[in-house]
Amino acid sequence: MDGRDLVHSLRFFGTVRGLRAARSAWRRHRTDAVGLPVRGPERARVPGPVTEAEPLPGGGIVRFARSELRIMVAAGGAVFWGWDGARPEPSYALAGDAPEPDTRAGLEPDKDGGWRVVSERVRVEVSRHGAIEVRTPGGVVLRRDLPPRWWEPAQGGPARWVQRSEVPADARFFGLGGRAAGPRLPDGTYRLWNTDPKGSFAPGDDPLYITMPVQMVVSDAGTHLAFHDNSWDGRVTLREGEEGAGSGHDRPGTSEVRMDGGPLRCWVVAGTPARVLGGWAQLTGAPALPPSWALGPQHARWGFGSERTVRQIVAGYRDRGLPLSAVHLDIDHYDAHQMFTVDQQHFPDLPGLAKDLREDGVRLVSIVDPAVKAEPGNAVYDSGSAAGAFVRDANGREVQGVVWPGDCVYPDFTDPLVRQWWGDLYEERLAQGFSGVWHDMNEPVAFTPFGDMTLPRSARHALEGRGGDHREAHNVYGLAMAQAGYEALRRLRPDERPFLFSRSGWAGMQRYGGTWSGDVSSSWPGLRASLGLVLGLGLCGVPYSGPDVGGFDGSPSPELYLRWFQLGAYLPLFRTHSAIDAGRREPWEFGPDVLAHVRTALLERERLRPYFVTLAHLARTTGAPYVRPVWWGAPEDRVLRDCEDEFLLGDALLVAPVLDRGTDRRAVRLPRGRWYDTATGVAYDGPGQVLVDAPLSRIPVLARAGAVLPVQGGDGVELEVWAPAAGRRGGGLVVRDVGDGWAKAKLERYASRLEGGRVVVERITNAGRVKTEVQARVRGQA
Repeated sequence: MDGRDLVHSLRFFGTVRGLRAARSAWRRHRTDAVGLPVRGPERARVPGPVTEAEPLPGGGIVRFARSELRIMVAAGGAVFWGWDGARPEPSYALAGDAPEPDTRAGLEPDKDGGWRVVSERVRVEVSRHGAIEVRTPGGVVLRRDLPPRWWEPAQGGPARWVQRSEVPADARFFGLGGRAAGPRLPDGTYRLWNTDPKGSFAPGDDPLYITMPVQMVVSDAGTHLAFHDNSWDGRVTLREGEEGAGSGHDRPGTSEVRMDGGPLRCWVVAGTPARVLGGWAQLTGAPALPPSWALGPQHARWGFGSERTVRQIVAGYRDRGLPLSAVHLDIDHYDAHQMFTVDQQHFPDLPGLAKDLREDGVRLVSIVDPAVKAEPGNAVYDSGSAAGAFVRDANGREVQGVVWPGDCVYPDFTDPLVRQWWGDLYEERLAQGFSGVWHDMNEPVAFTPFGDMTLPRSARHALEGRGGDHREAHNVYGLAMAQAGYEALRRLRPDERPFLFSRSGWAGMQRYGGTWSGDVSSSWPGLRASLGLVLGLGLCGVPYSGPDVGGFDGSPSPELYLRWFQLGAYLPLFRTHSAIDAGRREPWEFGPDVLAHVRTALLERERLRPYFVTLAHLARTTGAPYVRPVWWGAPEDRVLRDCEDEFLLGDALLVAPVLDRGTDRRAVRLPRGRWYDTATGVAYDGPGQVLVDAPLSRIPVLARAGAVLPVQGGDGVELEVWAPAAGRRGGGLVVRDVGDGWAKAKLERYASRLEGGRVVVERITNAGRVKTEVQARVRGQA
């Protein structure tokens, strides 16, 4: 950073806050200089040749001259391996205990002095020098991990390591958490360190708020997910392969994972995309089920300013016939930005506001940051300090950083007692009338004019009693905070499903809620990045997410705002939001034409609300994201693997948003089958590419022939069926809304077919596959 960057940072934070941030950064540097061990000379090590093996249920231990490998195929088909004694636990990613081994599989000798484990769904081969191959049951290679390499400090301490892997030449990489480049990850290096990018971001900015060592790899050979269960700082370098022309050799795709410390252990789940994410959900936990109202449109702004303004905006939605489910209050509603307080001057009756809005069907959602103002007399600080709840340095002093309230301390969410203490504070939020919480700034952020805006790496954490420092705790900090909030909401309001979403997190964060894009740039590239983020997070097991509609900073043009709104209407979390000094995001601020088109998008979202309810329940039971890449049902289609500007919403709908300025017609890539333009009823047959009109009033949305989906009708939920193609059948799954509690929902199955030119829809029951004809609204039939 040069002098101009430093001046810009000081101006951004304000003079006083900027000087405090500079002082805090200097403190952090001194703390790490004292608290972190010097690595000094290092010794390099590789496994060496195999010496012996010990069979165990599901796999066994293969010993090499300088390391040992534990390998196991779990009962569900997932494969685990860990080097140097690493086991599946302890792990922040896993939901509960590690899965049991598949007792039908075991370690057995293989060719050339190697070993193998053969199971029903996967075959794993270990070479005599420590390379690991994951193959399909038929023997096709999905992934080959080369022997790893470690660098160990001669004076002792954590070893850093590198793991290089090869995948088929035609493979494509997805995942790694929330990335601005995507959903298909281009060649390059991606950092694994949750980061506030210091302002808005656009494609190419890396890293962002949620990084995960989770790769989804799709090739002709099959689909697999690889997860390196290690929360330390690291980097992943990806390079797509190249198929040889004529008699030339293929160049495989490569992945190189480098970690600064921590265990070298990996999980691999292979199969169809649906089976892969189902297995991933079994490992890391079922996605939290949001309350039904959280599937509707939501509105936020940093800088509402007062209760009066909030009432005016909600009235603006109501008076214009615009649906609205929730309003989110940012940090400006707190007293001097201190968490769990209220600015009584501008919000004199927050419970009354919440009550009035709820009677109109609108919930209040509160922002919650982890930073606590370090000031005696602040009740939260006094309580937490007495309980020893805050992160400390190696000398036992509370670590401080500068955030919105000024000098702040940070709860250690890796301590179960601290999670309990922090969760009890949410009782105040519920008493104020809030129906959900939104976690922000929890990478965690400590303002600084240079370097990473976070805590000293030497800061001490409990790590569930094991002890350690911020190098290991940083990436799981937001995940542990989400756990604290979610468990508190369940405890304090047991009859309602919690609503929580978090800016930062890690593998397994879906157990506690969802996320959003963070401060995405108000630009056309920012709009494109929004879609890539949602798709990429879904492939990492986080199905509930969405962007700040309109972007966070700046003032979007009416066209950009409208196209962003139309995209958001088909994403799980549908929320407008903007910075305090950015343009307003109320739909009527962009002129009467935009308002009319926004109303159309909002009403269609409300019409599809029963479908979103169904997708939410299916995500919880199967791990499948609401928003899926177009190759979801046909990963063998190479053209679809490279398609990044459209998506499937469940199985029934294909959405092709407009992502470029001045576009009124766009190409749409179709998977196989017949697809109907939902606006015109025109039918197209895939696979292939078609040109579809995309006027300002709408974006192209196509329905799969034969699809049966629930929609909101005049008298409640009704079924909508798109006519099957001749000689083909269709169907759909429906889950009825059971409210925002914990009542068990029932899954309904429907089938559709053509019979004598008439579309017939039947409900299929489990009683001997009994079919009962039901009424449905038929579309797509002349």
